[in-house]
Amino acid sequence: MSLSIYFHGIQFFGRWIFWHWKREGNVDRHDSYVNYASLICSLSSKRLPHVAQELVLEMTSEGFLPDNTTLSALMVCYANNNLFPQAQAIWDEILNSSFVPIIEVVSELFAAYCKMGHFDEVTKILHQISFRHSHLLPKIYPLAISCFGRCGNLDMMENTLKEMVSRGFLVDSATGNALMVYYSNFGSLREMENAYGRLKRSRILIEEEGIRAISFAYIKEKKFYSLGEFLRNVGLGRRNTGNLLWNLLLLSYAANFKMKSLQREFLNMVENGFKPDLNTFNIRAVAFSKMSLLWDLHVSLEHMKHERVVPDLVTYGCMVDAYLDRRIGRNLDFALSKMYVGDSPMVSTDPILFEALGKGDFHLSSEALLEFNRKKNWTYKELIAIYLKKTYRSNQIFWNY
Repeated sequence: MSLSIYFHGIQFFGRWIFWHWKREGNVDRHDSYVNYASLICSLSSKRLPHVAQELVLEMTSEGFLPDNTTLSALMVCYANNNLFPQAQAIWDEILNSSFVPIIEVVSELFAAYCKMGHFDEVTKILHQISFRHSHLLPKIYPLAISCFGRCGNLDMMENTLKEMVSRGFLVDSATGNALMVYYSNFGSLREMENAYGRLKRSRILIEEEGIRAISFAYIKEKKFYSLGEFLRNVGLGRRNTGNLLWNLLLLSYAANFKMKSLQREFLNMVENGFKPDLNTFNIRAVAFSKMSLLWDLHVSLEHMKHERVVPDLVTYGCMVDAYLDRRIGRNLDFALSKMYVGDSPMVSTDPILFEALGKGDFHLSSEALLEFNRKKNWTYKELIAIYLKKTYRSNQIFWNY
């Protein structure tokens, strides 16, 4: 009884939407077809695919035939709501009509199938398009490759890539760099390195996203020497990535605490015309702090001030942790006197630094405090005061025990 009421409710809702739409005169008619895709998309976002279906049936019965855009919206609506048999039926209808599949719609359909692990359906659609609309293949193949890659299905991604190349289609820069990201995220280091070698042989320039992905993979495996070799192979003189390559090179030395190499490459960076930024200074500051090199830390902060680079929570944390580790916290006020402790705390450092070097004790404690009390307008001075009190109590408990 309840199921019957449910379906009657859907029918009523669909007819009410149709009546309201018709009364408002929102008719976008092309020949004998009508575009009401926006209505379908609205119902899809509200997780009402059955109402969308009833709306299409009601409009069709009144002579308002759905156009390509509307049918496509209904198909995506079904797919996003896991009604794949209905989505497949709409897809077959589009293929067997005079309509040409819309690239953006195919992309959404691929994403919905891949999300649920229906990879064979993506391949099936790809082959159907190759038979009926082969002129779309240069755009469809990269979509399929990206879908497989984002889901970590590297075998199907590679097979699709080989099929695309065998049919005479070239790998463009966007697809080549996307492949680097997918191999870095889901493949082994050997697979990733082979993919990079293939990219370089094809004379495609690796972009920032690919550089970051490969660097992250090396850092995750603690292959810092390999990271340095990769960065030199890319070319440290490149300007279109800013300081990224140099900063990552410095990070590869900082993570292994090779301080002489770190200083040497920092000087080379400056001599080659690259201006240090916050990430550059914080990479060095974290290394100096962990090695308790207070003099170098102070010199770096002076240089930072000279370059008008504003320190963030990571910078302050390096200073606090370094002094407390050396058990000279009483001198911390002097160390912080040249810093703007009245500023509001912020973290502007590239997260890849934390992957290699981790977060300091002060940084972790402050983040927890900021997360716990978001409404308060904190300053660095307040965070430092609370952390010092917490550390003092911790030490007292330790010694009393």
